[in-house]
Amino acid sequence: MSTGYQIYNQNAVYYLTFQVVQWVDVFTRPQFKEVAINSFDYCRRSKGLELFAYVIMTNHIHLIARAKDNFQLSDIIRDYKKFTANALLKEMEKPTESRRDWILKRFEFSAVAHQRNSKYQLWTHENHAIELHSNKFIEQKLEYIHQNPVRAGIVEKAEEYLYSSAKNYGGLTCLLEIDYL
Repeated sequence: MSTGYQIYNQNAVYYLTFQVVQWVDVFTRPQFKEVAINSFDYCRRSKGLELFAYVIMTNHIHLIARAKDNFQLSDIIRDYKKFTANALLKEMEKPTESRRDWILKRFEFSAVAHQRNSKYQLWTHENHAIELHSNKFIEQKLEYIHQNPVRAGIVEKAEEYLYSSAKNYGGLTCLLEIDYL
């Protein structure tokens, strides 16, 4: 098992990346992005997650987060990924999902490689956790997160992207309440 990018200090601020296996573009449908947003909201309200920044791209999510006292960031992430995987797979299994067979085959293929999976694997097992030690490093990662949709050519300004905390920091109406840095 890899020792890099692990969460050692459970109450530190971390930059994290949740990647969909094989870079499958899951978050192209609004209902799939809503699962991610609603799950973050639940984790903030009920599981001790402090969410400082996020962006939901088509095949990965970046965030800056920390666990409140008496909570473990690793546990929150595990629960978030497990719940969202189950909810997303349930949505994808619906007959109305035009990419259903192709996507589920990708997730089934990925599950075969890991014993701890049952039928499907949606998320990679890594979280690419990087502890943020300084304000300069935090600002760098915050900028990176918010500029991700701009670099991808989705929007011209970070605040235009609906599924990002850039709207929060810009003082605009947003989908998800966050904890400000």
